[in-house]
Amino acid sequence: MKEITKLSESANHTAIDLGSLNGWLDYSLIHPVSKREVEGKVFLKEATNSTGTEISFNSIAPHTEVPYFHIHRKNEETYIILKGSGYFQVDEECFRIREGSVIRVAPQGKRGLTNTSDDIMIYMVIQSKENSLEEYSTADGERIPVEPKWR
Repeated sequence: MKEITKLSESANHTAIDLGSLNGWLDYSLIHPVSKREVEGKVFLKEATNSTGTEISFNSIAPHTEVPYFHIHRKNEETYIILKGSGYFQVDEECFRIREGSVIRVAPQGKRGLTNTSDDIMIYMVIQSKENSLEEYSTADGERIPVEPKWR
């Protein structure tokens, strides 16, 4: 199992380095339900000390599928396809996906996906509690004067 490299940490941040996109395939974890090792998957909540989201990077070998469909109790998921192409199914609707596709799924949506391409599929999943985002983008931001250290 490849270890996540911590770059920097303080009370207000945690920075990590996963390496290059193709290096993400070296990460693996023991699945909490099946107890089997899952290669090409890394969760970031604990590594980044996140309190509001779970982000994971995942991979599917060419011409294979995620071996199960699933739902969530409270959390919606947003899937971002970074590499590869195939199909995504939510409930009874199945549609094509490819690099650049973004899919949000409500907690009770029965979801699954397959990689029909000749390349490995790499995708990111962002998980957060449904309806928890009250302010976002510029509505939640405030500009403050800071002298950048990189200058």
